[in-house]
Amino acid sequence: MNIIFKKDTWQEIYYSLRNNKLRTFLTMIGVGWGMFLFVSLLGAAKGMENGFDKLFSGFATNSIFMWAQNTSIPYAGFPKGRQTEIRLSDIDLLEKKIPEIDYISPQNSRGNFGSPPEQMSRNGKTASYTLTGDYPIGNKISEKKLIFGRYINDADVAGNKSVAVIGEEVYKNFFDAKKNENPIGKSFNVKGIFFNVIGVFKVPRNGGGMNNDQTVFIPLSTYTKMYNDGDKVGFFAIVSKPEADLKIVEENAKSVLKEKYNVSPEDTNAFGSFNLGKEFGKLTGFLTGMQLLTIIVGSLTILAGVIAISNILLITVKERTKEIGIRRALGAKPAEVRNQILLESVVITLVSGILGFILGIMLLMILNIMTQNQDEFPFYNPTVDYSDVFSAMAIMVVLGLVIGMIPAQRAVKIRPIEALRSE
Repeated sequence: MNIIFKKDTWQEIYYSLRNNKLRTFLTMIGVGWGMFLFVSLLGAAKGMENGFDKLFSGFATNSIFMWAQNTSIPYAGFPKGRQTEIRLSDIDLLEKKIPEIDYISPQNSRGNFGSPPEQMSRNGKTASYTLTGDYPIGNKISEKKLIFGRYINDADVAGNKSVAVIGEEVYKNFFDAKKNENPIGKSFNVKGIFFNVIGVFKVPRNGGGMNNDQTVFIPLSTYTKMYNDGDKVGFFAIVSKPEADLKIVEENAKSVLKEKYNVSPEDTNAFGSFNLGKEFGKLTGFLTGMQLLTIIVGSLTILAGVIAISNILLITVKERTKEIGIRRALGAKPAEVRNQILLESVVITLVSGILGFILGIMLLMILNIMTQNQDEFPFYNPTVDYSDVFSAMAIMVVLGLVIGMIPAQRAVKIRPIEALRSE
């Protein structure tokens, strides 16, 4: 296709586009807008995906939360409405019976699930906050962002130590946050017991999963002694192995507990649960659907723009009938005329696509700057996979060639004598 390397070819394309500035501009808008939509929407969808990944970072999304409720069916001599329970000893039983379980984290809490918060005090200041007994493994379920110190460890649990990891709001109330006072090793009072602060955690403004900054975490062993709970547990966070089906793990865990505590297999109320993995899967599916919809909308818009280019070129061919006739009369071959029109179609398509791509990338850069430090909004680092963009660009050029064949073939069919007679 040596026509591409001829200076006259490009001069003719330039003069043709320059003489029809408005028409060329309006034609290019269609393809450019399609590519702009494709890039910006695909990048925005990726930004949302990155935002939710950031929101759930440090959080075990393949988790099931399970707690005890009341029975709804009489069974084995026990009446309806009996209060069930879960205990620390159930952890070994569940892990033994269900090999798909990776680990289980137990927790007890005051100030959650309708229970009143616990009153705490320091240096004359008194306030009520959520008090939670936890194991070190609990930090794997929902990782705390520590701004001072450390989290609870195994030695704290084994020694029933009076240590606490406090939320940022608790820290601001009991300590001089304006002077960045280090609270590590300093104490506050809960139910007449002085707890030494070993860590302070901060919760992002977007919520940070399960945690809030008005919570105090202490060793679960210390918590159970304070409230004489024995080995009773408020709830389990059950984390499955990556390849496991969370729904089956959830059903099997309930079945094991029902068998142990003499609950009817048909009782759906005895143990409550929340399948985080299932809900996270819905979110992932939604984001995937958004990306697919973006690709479809962008592709159809690009196609509509390319078709518009074909229509414009048909009009151009009609207006240049006499010119084409003169070229044919001077010895221009049909292939040269056809290639000229096709090249014009590709140039318009490619330039429009590149402009749309540049504008889309600029918009994503602006969005990234605007949302960079907005933790409360699940949007982060909007990017596009350049292979997707280049693939779209290649398809766009091919479509430009294919659809450009219509006006090109019409130009080839023009007979020199008829063309010269046309007005």
